[in-house]
Amino acid sequence: MLSCCDGSWCDSMEDIKITSRGLSSADKSVLIGFPGSGLVGSIALQYLVDQMGFEQIGMMTSKYFPPVALMAKGVVNVPVRLYEKGNLAAIVADVPIHPVICYEVANGIMDWLSQFNLREVVMIAGIITNEPEKRVFGVATTSQVLQNIEDKTIILPMGSISGIAGSILTECKVRNIPAIGLLGETVNTPDPRASAAAIEVLNRMYNLNLDVQPLLDQALEIEAAMQQIAEQVQKAEAPPRKEQLPMYG
Repeated sequence: MLSCCDGSWCDSMEDIKITSRGLSSADKSVLIGFPGSGLVGSIALQYLVDQMGFEQIGMMTSKYFPPVALMAKGVVNVPVRLYEKGNLAAIVADVPIHPVICYEVANGIMDWLSQFNLREVVMIAGIITNEPEKRVFGVATTSQVLQNIEDKTIILPMGSISGIAGSILTECKVRNIPAIGLLGETVNTPDPRASAAAIEVLNRMYNLNLDVQPLLDQALEIEAAMQQIAEQVQKAEAPPRKEQLPMYG
């Protein structure tokens, strides 16, 4: 790890680079969201940091990430960003992580976070159930940590968590870092309703009082657009009607 000229920290490994100042205090809860099923984690955390005025403190780049530069209102931003406010920190990603390199990316993130005395890591992701309820399922790295969310989520009795969410939770388990997984019930399309349900759990965990109505309004727009696309596809795939010709005899 190197100290940069502006007083920030540059954690440079061969394949992953985190450029950030250190977390401002100990006992932080770190929220992490990457694109996955329903984009639940990335939608929820980007909404949270925008609405609550989190400060961006750093960024993460890697040769493993897709070669893209993301823009918002004409301003280029990196695909993985680090934020902080009060006793919370957040890592928000806009690019999916291929399963082949989830181990490397998870280790890069946890190597950096392990410098700090964390309260817990909270991984927010989606779980496809094809059910409409938008429940939030919870898991944790220890039974003691699980008690903190038993009255706020539905505890997942068994199963597996794949992708970067599973890799980060596994790394937390190995490193004895308390960690929680919040899995929003979703379908495999952008799902602000599932993200809103996950934020409601965060509201209860950290007394955030964050209004999710704008996300629910966004869900209505997405659902209407998806319905229109589905109708267009259905029409395009419908077999051509045979022209009814008059009969002569």
